Amino acid sequence: MTSQISAEFAIEVLNEDAKKIKQLISNQKNYLCIAQCKAFEEVVDTQMYGFSRQVSYAIKIGIITNHEGQKMLSELEKELNEMYTGVYDEQKEK
Repeated sequence: MTSQISAEFAIEVLNEDAKKIKQLISNQKNYLCIAQCKAFEEVVDTQMYGFSRQVSYAIKIGIITNHEGQKMLSELEKELNEMYTGVYDEQKEK
C-alpha cells in the first residue's frame, strides 16, 4: 500500500509542530521558569531537535527543499529567541 503525501500537507504538518513548540514556550513566559528551570530548557532543546529531524527527513524524501527546511528552522529559532529576549527584557524592567 503506497500513499502520496503532498508537499503542502507536509509543510502544514511541520508548521503545526513548530507552532506547538512556540506554544510550549509561550505558556511558560515566567522568567523564573525560563531562566532557572533546566528541565524546561531540556524540553525545549528536545523539541527543537525532534523538529529538526522531521525537517531533515522531509528534505531527504523530497517533500520539501533544503531551502524550505532551513527557512522553517531559522524562523522557528528566531521566534523562540525573540520570546526569550522578551521575557528577559520584561524582567529587567521590573
